Amino acid sequence: MHKQTPAQAAATEAWEEAGLTGKAYDRCLGVYTYQKTIGTEVLPVITLVYPVKITAVHSDWPEAHQRRRKWVSLSKAASKVKEPELKRIIASFTPAMVKR
Repeated sequence: MHKQTPAQAAATEAWEEAGLTGKAYDRCLGVYTYQKTIGTEVLPVITLVYPVKITAVHSDWPEAHQRRRKWVSLSKAASKVKEPELKRIIASFTPAMVKR
């Protein structure tokens, strides 16, 4: 995202996609790839994962009409994603990984 650090971009995504705000940490937890279809094109995407400590949960957010927010355990979250690299990042996450 233009003029944002990767950690700030993660916080922006948390807000836009789930209505969550908090402190983003400048520590990359890992990288994963996937294919994204835009129109008729299938494009490769490389994604860096940054933690955000949530301090507020909002009832309305930019993509609320497109998404449903649901809290689950790390193991359940890992089981729900298809990208193997993202599964590993989620399953291995611990709060100690984030510099305070």
